[in-house]
Amino acid sequence: MSQVWSGVGSASGLGRHIAEIAPAPGERLARDGRVDLFRRREQGRRADSAMSPAAPQVKPTVFVVDDDVSVRESLELLLRFEGWQTETFASARDFLARPRALTPSCLVLDVSLPDLNGLDLQKLIADRTDVPVIFITGHGDIPVAVRAMKAGAVEFLTKPFDDEVLLGAIRHAVERSRAALGHESEVQALRDCYASLTPRERQVMALVASGLLNKQVGLRLGISEITVKAHRGRVMQKLGADSLADLVKASERLRLTPASNQ
Repeated sequence: MSQVWSGVGSASGLGRHIAEIAPAPGERLARDGRVDLFRRREQGRRADSAMSPAAPQVKPTVFVVDDDVSVRESLELLLRFEGWQTETFASARDFLARPRALTPSCLVLDVSLPDLNGLDLQKLIADRTDVPVIFITGHGDIPVAVRAMKAGAVEFLTKPFDDEVLLGAIRHAVERSRAALGHESEVQALRDCYASLTPRERQVMALVASGLLNKQVGLRLGISEITVKAHRGRVMQKLGADSLADLVKASERLRLTPASNQ
């Protein structure tokens, strides 16, 4: 049984709950009195594979940073059994030295680490939204938990924690990672399209997206309204925009301003 601070499904981003795994009807308990979770997960995986066709997917990677070798080894065994790729590190600096992954991933991170602690590492990778963080700690501390959750952590688990609580948090984190990578891919494709615009087309795009009419854009740039329409048409074609609303959205995603394109 473990104490959990969760960022999933709570309006404030901070929620506390206790998770217990109860045996299903007719299910036997292991010698220590707990449900055989490995057997249950294996049965579920077989049922899923029988019901849906296999689709090739890149395996997510779960990074584990913990200075306790026994924790690293046990988590690696559990996560690999679940079908995830796993990489373990004894320190935050070891993790930072690893090249950035471009596949769905998450980070299971101990709070107390030598040299650079978990909260410091979380701050250093704050821009890496494709690597959600799940904290684990042997010494639960409410102020630390609040700080971690406010900084965007998915979960804050106190050791010993239940396997299923951790696995549920990892599944959620991996989905967040997929979404972040998908968004980044879309923005990069948009940047590539924007790079194909001429300097004049970029100026026209920024001014039109700011709300100016074609005539006003022409006066601002010293060109005719017909020329503005021609540039605007080419911009929309290159960006795949079907309407002015699409053009405005593209400009917002690229964070364009009229002044930056003049």
